[in-house]
Amino acid sequence: MIEYKNVSMLYESGVEAVKNANLTIEKGDFVFIVGKSGSGKSTMIKMLMKEVDPTEGAIFIDGFDITTMKKSKVPFLRRSMGFVFQDFRLLPNKTVYENVAYAMRIVESSPSKIRRQVPLALSLVGVSNRANMYPDELSGGEQQRVAVARAIVNNPTLLLADEPTGNLDPITAKEIINLLNDINLRGTTVIIATHASDIVNAMQKRVIAIDKGVICRDEKGGYSYES
Repeated sequence: MIEYKNVSMLYESGVEAVKNANLTIEKGDFVFIVGKSGSGKSTMIKMLMKEVDPTEGAIFIDGFDITTMKKSKVPFLRRSMGFVFQDFRLLPNKTVYENVAYAMRIVESSPSKIRRQVPLALSLVGVSNRANMYPDELSGGEQQRVAVARAIVNNPTLLLADEPTGNLDPITAKEIINLLNDINLRGTTVIIATHASDIVNAMQKRVIAIDKGVICRDEKGGYSYES
């Protein structure tokens, strides 16, 4: 379970990205965080990743306050998470297989486990036939599928996605969201920050709307309409 308790985030620039957020996300949930650019939705994701820390309040994951976590422990926290970004963040000099395998090498998985898990992850996202290709040889949709494979290869309990469809055409974007939904159905908690209202409206999942840092709506089967 994830819990934000009275969480605020004030950047050095003076921008208050999040204001007194109180929120609970249960294990196995599929959640969209929606809002305009600069509304604070990406900051909500970044705080879970420990990329930034709140200036006030606390964030709990499975009962543990990650806001007090030492920097040396952050890599261990992230081992239970998968990440998908708008710009894919694939390593250009590594093949598809090597990009996904790299995520397992970071957590010191055995070579035998890597050989077993990477093909399974590539198969799940539908790019097994691209294993020996390089990122620049792939379409945007294929690159994002590889990014999803990398995110799930270590069987994370939580998958965080920040604008995962931002660089994709509408058809491919829908395919990627459906893929993330399939992963959620396997038990992984999925949290997606997005402004893709058409996708949010079609999916009818839990929607948390944030406006100027304030959570203004939280509803299941929600839409991405303006509050």
